Amino acid sequence: MLHRVNLASCLVLWITSCAITLAVDPNDYMARALQLMSETPLIDGHNDLPWQLRSQFNNQLNKVDLNKLANTHTNIPKIKDGRLGAQFWAAYVPCDTQYKDAVRQTLEQIDVIHRMCQKYPEIFMFATSSQDILDAFKMNKTASLIGVEGGHSLDSSLGTLRTMYQLGVRYLTLTHSCNTPWVDNWLVDTGSEPSEHKGLSSFGKQVIAEMNRLGMLIDLAHVSEEVMNQVLTLSKAPVIFSHSSAYAVCPHKRNVPDDVLRRVNETKGIVMVNFYNDYVTCSNTASLSDVADHFDHIKKVAGADIIGFGGDYDGVPRVPEGLEDVSKVPNLVAELLRRGWTDEEVKAALGNNLLRVMSEVEKVRDSMSGVIPDDVPIPYEDVQNPCRTSFGYPSTTGSNGSAHLLSTLALLITLALQAWITLTG
Repeated sequence: MLHRVNLASCLVLWITSCAITLAVDPNDYMARALQLMSETPLIDGHNDLPWQLRSQFNNQLNKVDLNKLANTHTNIPKIKDGRLGAQFWAAYVPCDTQYKDAVRQTLEQIDVIHRMCQKYPEIFMFATSSQDILDAFKMNKTASLIGVEGGHSLDSSLGTLRTMYQLGVRYLTLTHSCNTPWVDNWLVDTGSEPSEHKGLSSFGKQVIAEMNRLGMLIDLAHVSEEVMNQVLTLSKAPVIFSHSSAYAVCPHKRNVPDDVLRRVNETKGIVMVNFYNDYVTCSNTASLSDVADHFDHIKKVAGADIIGFGGDYDGVPRVPEGLEDVSKVPNLVAELLRRGWTDEEVKAALGNNLLRVMSEVEKVRDSMSGVIPDDVPIPYEDVQNPCRTSFGYPSTTGSNGSAHLLSTLALLITLALQAWITLTG
């Protein structure tokens, strides 16, 4: 009888072993990819669906059904098929808003992300911490975080930075494709724009310190190489590149050079690979395999521990064949496995690297809990323009607001003279 019991037990173990082997057949790369994605959340660093909601619907979310939205890279069925565990939604407004209504428009983008989570609570869970991401994953929901894309959205105000943090913003991309009054953008490296600050100004360094104190991720996508290196030296916490690729594979100035990749490794940060064709192959066309080449290169130069996913879906006009929308990301995971990436390396890139970085940023914040907020404003001469008042700054003319009035009048006179010369010329 005992012999029969042992035989039966062995048979059950053998059948179970075979079933597990079949379920994770090492040669069935897609099955392995989906298995790993069920164990570790796919965290994507940058998605511009909120901008599509503005540009197509003027943020009238009541007129949109994300279950049926068909002309975007991202909708709810695609999110489910893509096994999207967490997403940093970009609160982006164009550089044209700088010195005008950038703060208002950014707040409206933050608002539409909150409302998206509220409208689809069974799909999205608003998240502000590494633990929130894990909690959402356990509930089979997509953790939804906010990243503000571009320092121009702050209007050079540390108070605005703090307010946005209170509204749930957890990363700030220091620039978009324009200089701000305190930091240079990537176009400086192309020679198409002049450097205004040789990287960061003194106020820019204040921004970095305040972001460390708050526990806000510093995003170096879109900045100049000088800024990359300055921030890597200054920041007490690891940094992210939310949607950038490898410069050695595609020499576009939006990508990250090898020496910076190594510094990201040394400081325990992360580079989340962008899928935009122009940053993948430096041409209009690209394939999934080309994107995997960036993953391989970053891994070779700086290790698998600094890699993540930063698709840039719905923010770019061209994406690679095989990665046509959010639903296709498992294809890339399967390709990495086919190329010999280990399960642990894939899980690191999927989400564990970002969770580690975010957790470390939170630890730095906690260690700075005794540091008071920085309330020293940017010098007025650095931001003076006809659309900005000077309330609170010391008056240099003896009458409140007269300096602003004079600068405005001077601008209007100049414009009038230019118009007159054009008409009479």
